Amino acid sequence: MLKTISQKGDFAAFCLGATHSGTGKTTITLALLRALKRRGLSLQPCKCGPDYIDPSFHARAAGCPSINLDTWMMTPQGVQRSFARACRFADVAVVEGVMGLFDGFSPTSLEGSSADCARLLGLPVILVVDAGGMAGSIAPLVKGFCEFNGEISIAGVIANNVGSDSHGQLLQEALAGADLPPLLGALPNKEEWQLEERHLGLVPFLENRKANGWFERLADGAERHIDIDRLLAIVRMPKPAASVVRTVQKAAVRLALARDRAFHFYYPDNLYLLRQAGFEIVEFSPLTDRELPVGTQLVMLGGGFPEVFAAELAGNESMRSAIKAFAGHGGMIYAECGGFMYLGESLENAVGDRFPMCGVVPGRSHMTPKLCSLGYREVATVSKTPFGPPGTTLRGHEFHWSEMELSQPRQPLYLQVDRTSTGKQCGIHDQNVMASYIHLHFGATPGVIDAWSRSFSA
Repeated sequence: MLKTISQKGDFAAFCLGATHSGTGKTTITLALLRALKRRGLSLQPCKCGPDYIDPSFHARAAGCPSINLDTWMMTPQGVQRSFARACRFADVAVVEGVMGLFDGFSPTSLEGSSADCARLLGLPVILVVDAGGMAGSIAPLVKGFCEFNGEISIAGVIANNVGSDSHGQLLQEALAGADLPPLLGALPNKEEWQLEERHLGLVPFLENRKANGWFERLADGAERHIDIDRLLAIVRMPKPAASVVRTVQKAAVRLALARDRAFHFYYPDNLYLLRQAGFEIVEFSPLTDRELPVGTQLVMLGGGFPEVFAAELAGNESMRSAIKAFAGHGGMIYAECGGFMYLGESLENAVGDRFPMCGVVPGRSHMTPKLCSLGYREVATVSKTPFGPPGTTLRGHEFHWSEMELSQPRQPLYLQVDRTSTGKQCGIHDQNVMASYIHLHFGATPGVIDAWSRSFSA
């Protein structure tokens, strides 16, 4: 049956939403992705919200990159462009939601929620319910989600944490008896299927590598406990029409991108836009490489977990010196969150051990016992930057358990202009160095990337 989707030129897509965080939707997403991949289908995994870690597991399960979809951070138009572009060659798109289905930018708005993505893209929702200790009560719970917003279509339900086959039968009868969307799956709670977590969510795939057999066993579970054929039959939809793909500009700027176990938080759409604008991306590892790639004109240091690998980063004195020398000779550096910490004079980990870092930023970062910042951010540049004139607005997300204490004053890079903390100074802009805790997504402002590229020829 599944092969006919591809042969007929049909397309299937759905959003795997949930009643709340912790229902197991990531594990179910991975199980479905690998099961569909085994059937020979071309997939496009997606993740609602600003998450970097879940998409790394998607990519392993599906065998292709996963993209982020966020109606606040990217704007609705940015989400539509990105989804249509990514799905051009896909048979099935599997969109994993974020938190609960209706959780987003604020409790009174759908912006940034899984529901908003589903509404905007016309995706049917498969609702994941933690059914442990539940039988007939599943019906009013699902009924509330179905009726809360008339623009959201819940096409089916997958129950997780189910105790037995007879438990699953009770759940199925409760939904059918209330004339609600069908139960498409009932999965047991298996310890082997669990994923390790720490303060930023799941432990990233680069540190928490699961063998191929683990994904295969997840797929076996999906085939055994989920009616995949029925699921695909009810989520068929027209493939979104992709806009004309921009002509790739001739590579004019060599961008050295830090990517290893310590630094790997990058939105695929940002890298796509950079390449389209003429940036040649060359990856390097601050953990293991001794020098920057030859011909580097721009260094990009993304987020990650430098605190976990602080000793190794400190031990690679050659790379730390190379980055400091690059900045000292006028080389442009852009850093976010973990990259910001790496540029400082030192980093103190959670147990109080302090390690030397690059010394580009006059400040010391240290881990804190509680979350320092979490949420969406809209910011405006304080002065002229490669992004554009002063006041250029950008959107992104901030999430960190560390603080940077500057030893010398520096001009801030941004001022917050969102509702959370209007006027708050963010990051530093020191001539050729731009660094902050904010992870930007350029989906809402693709012209900023073009301006950045042009700044190298100005």
